[in-house]
Amino acid sequence: MDSHGNQQQSINQSESLPLTLKWKPFAVYFFSILILLLAISLTFPNSNFYRTQHLKFTFSSHSTLLQTLLGFFTPTEKRKQSSTPKIPISKPPYCVLWMAPLLSGGGYCSEGWSYILALYEHIKNPTFRLAIEQHGDLESLEFWDGLPEYIRSLAFELHQTDCRMNETIVICHSEPGAWNPPLFETLPCPPAAYQNFKAVIGRTMFETDRLNPDHVKRCNRMNYVWVPTEFHVSTFVGSGVDPSKVVKIVQPIDVKFFDPLLYKPFDLASAGNLVLGTPPHNSNAKKFVFLSIFKWEYRKGWDVLLKSYLEEFSEADGVALYMLTNPYHTDRDFGNKIVEFVEHSEIEKPENGWAPIYVIDTHIAQIDLPRMYKAANVFVLPSRGEGWGRPIVEAMAMSLPVIATNWSGPTEFLTEENSYPLLVDRMSEVMEGPFKGHLWAEPSVSKLRVLMRHVMQNIEEAKDKGNKAREDMIRRFSPEIVAKILADSIQIILENS
Repeated sequence: MDSHGNQQQSINQSESLPLTLKWKPFAVYFFSILILLLAISLTFPNSNFYRTQHLKFTFSSHSTLLQTLLGFFTPTEKRKQSSTPKIPISKPPYCVLWMAPLLSGGGYCSEGWSYILALYEHIKNPTFRLAIEQHGDLESLEFWDGLPEYIRSLAFELHQTDCRMNETIVICHSEPGAWNPPLFETLPCPPAAYQNFKAVIGRTMFETDRLNPDHVKRCNRMNYVWVPTEFHVSTFVGSGVDPSKVVKIVQPIDVKFFDPLLYKPFDLASAGNLVLGTPPHNSNAKKFVFLSIFKWEYRKGWDVLLKSYLEEFSEADGVALYMLTNPYHTDRDFGNKIVEFVEHSEIEKPENGWAPIYVIDTHIAQIDLPRMYKAANVFVLPSRGEGWGRPIVEAMAMSLPVIATNWSGPTEFLTEENSYPLLVDRMSEVMEGPFKGHLWAEPSVSKLRVLMRHVMQNIEEAKDKGNKAREDMIRRFSPEIVAKILADSIQIILENS
């Protein structure tokens, strides 16, 4: 066992080295992996599994593996100096290392990229350099392939940023269970002892009325905890997180990317699978389209949506519901799940037949998402709780009228003027999972029925609300606005730490 003196010496040495050189003893291991991957690539076809592993390895070692290997075999102090003098390049003295599930495609992923892009594109002459690292959820090859080329190039660029520990602010952008020490297999955040860095920030959120005691402890270990809404400030402090640590940093929405004037509608019918109702007799007939985007879990209120839609509409109404969804600890058999739900419910089939329901369960690339919103008449998400509600703000930025539950994260941006806030009938107890015993909202089925019918019958009013929604997104949550909030908060931390 190492002595205290040896431990202190190790810490001092690690603080003097760039983060990219911290794991030099593992260089031989990485080199072996590289050889193994090369052998695999020559003997097996390029399956999705192989490509995903290759992506993970490439991103986590891009342009720095060779430097690490050279550093391992040729220590810095013994390197031969070049005979040509180099002109020093002036760089900001500090670093911000943003660790998030940047390759996953989930909510934390899209949120992480929105912050990173906001800082990178809108802060001129920053006092810090920006670095990124994959952390948290599993990697998704489909998500990576669907990213615009400039974001993929930026990912490699920012991953090569060299930072010294004692000059670095680390942002752990994930759920607290992933923070050091993580409760599951992931790169720990921070990647070393908390006190080795200038500051460590936890960026997280929850969809219920409170935090677990263990998560409270993890939050209080951080120097600061960034949350996106006033709702979270209240629930975090009420759960026991030190009020002096909790800071509200709203999320940005890329209003230039999500701009309705730039896109033509997506062909929803070509991607959707009809799971209820009958195919249209006239394929050119115009339908009033309700769109919902969510991962398939009870929290998202898909049961509330189905019940309200099927009880309110029939085939004669000329409507269609499209549900873009993906698995969440479940299989992809969404069609049968919907049919089974209807069969076991008390919903009576209308005389004119079921109003059609379509499921889109294939991956839609990020670059195609604006076209999805463009193809709809209204966006609906009657969830029981949201950390923020990213599809909601994306729809609002696209001037699409939205109906969303007026509780938790969305209360930060939903108003009577820019949307149709859905009333809550009552609070209910979470019955399973890690948040069992917490409370969340039960959105009103009857009120949702009324709102869906109202939007359909008042198209011009709905358009006005959609236009106001985009104005609010630009005014409050555009990247340049949030970038300044972020930069100011980081500057305060640098001055106070």
